[in-house]
Amino acid sequence: MAIIPDTPFVLVDGSSYLFRAYHALPPLTNSKGQPTGAIYGVINMLKKIMGEYKPQHMAMVFDSKEKNFRHALYEPYKANRVVMPDELQCQIAPLHALIKAMGIPLIIMPGVEADDVIGTLAKQATTAGLFTLISTGDKDFTQLVSDEHLVLINTMSNTIYNKEQVIKKFEVPPELMIDYLSLIGDSVDNIPGIPKVGPKTAVKWLHSYQSLDNLIQHADEITGKVGQYLRDNLSLLPLYKELVTIKTDVKLNVSLQDDLEFFTLKNPDKEALKELYTELEFKTWLQILNKPAPIVTTHSRAPHYETLSTQSQFEHWLLILQKTPLFAFNTHTTDVHYMSAEVVGISFATTQHQATYVSFNDQLPRDFVLEKLKPLLEDPAKLKIGHNFKYDLEVLANHNIHLNGITYDTLLESYIVNSTAGLHTLEALSKRLLHYQTTPEVAERAALALQLHDILWPDLCASPKQQHVFQTIEMPLIRVLARMERTGVLIDVPTLQHQGIVLEKRIHELETDIFSYADQTFNINSPQQLQEILFTKLGFPTVEKTPTGQPSTSESVLQELALTYPLPKLILEYRSMTKLKSTYIDALPIQINSQTGRIHTSYQQAITTTGRLSCTHPNLQNIPIRSIEGRKIRSAFIASSGKKIVSADYSQMELRIMAHLAEDSGLQHAFAQGMDIHTSTASGIFGIPMSQVTTQQRSEAKAINFGLMYGMSVFGLAKQLGIAQKEAQKTVERYFSCFPGVKIFMEKTKHEAFELGYVETIMGRRLYLPELKSHNMSIRRGAERAAINAPMQGTNADIIKLAMIQIDEWITTEQLDIHMVMQVHDELVFEIHESLLDSAVAKIQKIMENVIQLSVKLEVNIGIGDNWEAAH
Repeated sequence: MAIIPDTPFVLVDGSSYLFRAYHALPPLTNSKGQPTGAIYGVINMLKKIMGEYKPQHMAMVFDSKEKNFRHALYEPYKANRVVMPDELQCQIAPLHALIKAMGIPLIIMPGVEADDVIGTLAKQATTAGLFTLISTGDKDFTQLVSDEHLVLINTMSNTIYNKEQVIKKFEVPPELMIDYLSLIGDSVDNIPGIPKVGPKTAVKWLHSYQSLDNLIQHADEITGKVGQYLRDNLSLLPLYKELVTIKTDVKLNVSLQDDLEFFTLKNPDKEALKELYTELEFKTWLQILNKPAPIVTTHSRAPHYETLSTQSQFEHWLLILQKTPLFAFNTHTTDVHYMSAEVVGISFATTQHQATYVSFNDQLPRDFVLEKLKPLLEDPAKLKIGHNFKYDLEVLANHNIHLNGITYDTLLESYIVNSTAGLHTLEALSKRLLHYQTTPEVAERAALALQLHDILWPDLCASPKQQHVFQTIEMPLIRVLARMERTGVLIDVPTLQHQGIVLEKRIHELETDIFSYADQTFNINSPQQLQEILFTKLGFPTVEKTPTGQPSTSESVLQELALTYPLPKLILEYRSMTKLKSTYIDALPIQINSQTGRIHTSYQQAITTTGRLSCTHPNLQNIPIRSIEGRKIRSAFIASSGKKIVSADYSQMELRIMAHLAEDSGLQHAFAQGMDIHTSTASGIFGIPMSQVTTQQRSEAKAINFGLMYGMSVFGLAKQLGIAQKEAQKTVERYFSCFPGVKIFMEKTKHEAFELGYVETIMGRRLYLPELKSHNMSIRRGAERAAINAPMQGTNADIIKLAMIQIDEWITTEQLDIHMVMQVHDELVFEIHESLLDSAVAKIQKIMENVIQLSVKLEVNIGIGDNWEAAH
């Protein structure tokens, strides 16, 4: 692997950056409607590579508007490219202005392609003894790679291409890439290459003949049609070779030898940057610009901190912490799972420039350090900043330390500021906001959390509603989830084992039936083999295609085929049975904690965009309830001796929230009268008394009720109900005539979301939807569906979280033998001592139904049993 020296000469393919950013990122705009997404993407990638490699000399190169020598050689060169869209064109001038304001040398040579400018500068750098790093997504540059002098980096994937990586990717070395590209052509540049010659054939020939010139000399040896194609196009190969060859001897108006100063990075023009960031509304970068430089100064070193090795050093730091009202800290542990993790070190930061790391050793044994730190960590008056405090809280509990004063969690701050911005891990946030690549060194984590808080907290406080969500929902929920996770849930292994035997038998039966229909054995789990059976051998119609153009075997495709053919139905059942067995029957017993005898899952607060909790290791929220097999798995979740499982499930919560938000009198009346909402809806749609509504009509009304909440189109409804689109359209129109408030709400929500760029829950949780301004209709329609659903799904999440917080407060205050053991979307599952059942059920129901006042009453269904299935 090539070693990239410190401060390499960096050449950035600006044109590659521009188009990749434009197509990869959602179409962001500022409040004036000015497109900014491509600018943001390019600058973000620039900041990333500059933060990572800290170059002293670099240049960013863009293509010029004029034609170049390749157009003269070959008129169709790049003739297939569409005219640059206006929404991209208008971003170029402000992008160039930003690059210049950042102090980065910008080069655009009239009549010279960016590739040739970069190639020439790379050659000059080699002559000058500079190691060059080219940042690009263009494979043509692989021809320049030399481990001693030059490597590529794909900034999107962070992949470095040295000679070894080029060979691994293309199966030919850099010195043969020109020959390789000459043969296969380049569709992006409209260079045809040899007809019917793809990468595999080109590689085979070049391995056999060592070079293109040698291949041309032995063209008569190539057999078959492809050999004839080669011979027919021999005269064009020199042209193709010239077209794909990057020039390294272009006459430039600046050169490294004569004007090294031009390529030296300048100090940023802060006033110009401030003006541009303000105009483009890049608020986070504007805040960073207005703040002191972060402590991170190089990519190769962790933030500056002091490692304590003696008790006197530790005692000194204790005094600092005791005098500090606010500090950041992070635990370093032995395991990612909270139940088995032990603390082996702790990092602290009191300011951006004052950080330390305590690593346990003979001089500073763990028990001594933790005993000294315990009063500080448990003191609620000592306000603390961290990242993913839930983990720290649970791990410290393993050492009998009950963490208090957890005030700011940067994981949740980032999540509330913008749930759709990307991952909210410390690593991702450090890259995105601090432009810093974290190291494996845990000592830096407290310092980074402090810096991130300084950036995120002003953003959060800019919206009082979002600050309210953070302080009254997400932060208090940390303790509730931690308590629930540490309690765990009891599993009856024999029940699972018995179910496993039953499932295994059914799986074997399904395999036999599937092979019988296919008239051969094959790997049912292989999409390629299944594709061959269904569409080639049996000739089933193609419903959808994969991105590579092959018939899809996805679940939705099989469901549609199953309406006509028995084999897809069997395959669907086979997939369901094998997934249940592998995911739950086989996996759950081995995930039981040996000390507690229970399963301890992890609930994630910052994964979904709408605020719903997710569950991992294992995921207990996806156990199917509608199938017999799924319910049998739920029956293995049991209560311990003398206790019962209690399930408290909100009834049709999102429909009730929609009735409230839409202010629709028809829906509100139905809920107020305690009617079955789907029967009531069917009565209105079909114009018949509720007593005459059939099961089929109720099912159709249910599909419409839930479909509209998720923004289902008329086409989607027709497909789901198995009716013509015209009939589906009439059904939707009848629905809106019965419930006009719903239509008004949907249209108003889409309009406001388009204007604001986001939607909000009743409590003020935001979901940003930049895709609403996409020029791609499919993307825009998807964003509109999300805009309609997010206020309901997000409010649903907020309500059940508030209920969890209030119930937990009641349980802990009263010190009751009641334990919340699971949350499954609209449902809370408890393990309650039998002597408390009546009073506990009444209290839980009262809290859940009154946690928020809507125009429609919330209802909670309560079930009690020895296991989860019996209680549901």
